[in-house]
Amino acid sequence: MTKKITGFIILFLAVFIGTSAMAQMPDADPKELWNHITKISPYTQWKFWDDHPGMVKGREPHGSFHKVYVNDQAYGSHSAPLKYGAIQVKENYNKNKKLMALTVMYKVKGYNPDDGDWFWVKYSLSGKAKPYGKPAGCIGCHGGRASNDFVLVHEFE
Repeated sequence: MTKKITGFIILFLAVFIGTSAMAQMPDADPKELWNHITKISPYTQWKFWDDHPGMVKGREPHGSFHKVYVNDQAYGSHSAPLKYGAIQVKENYNKNKKLMALTVMYKVKGYNPDDGDWFWVKYSLSGKAKPYGKPAGCIGCHGGRASNDFVLVHEFE
């Protein structure tokens, strides 16, 4: 009996916490997203894609090197399309491995159905966002991987 009660409590908490986490996701707004990835759920505590760990060689426009962090919704997506609420944060480094900017993909239900519902933003290190929303450059480059839900650095099943 105790095992059944304990199992029920664990299931209830998992559903409650999961629902609360999604309810707290930011809108497709650069200030809300910056607050989310730097204060509410600091992206540096997230995981790397298994096939893209740590700092790796990059290419323009993301710099000579980069690191890609993903939240639980992204990491838990084992096939395309990713789950809504998925966030991928790419740290962009120069050739001397100095952090220069962050570029972010955030999957928001109904935001941009023609392009995978992704909200895109490039941040300065102080949190200034430019460009953001539906930048043609982001969509144009990542659009070649629409079948992989616009993700370039990780291969889905």
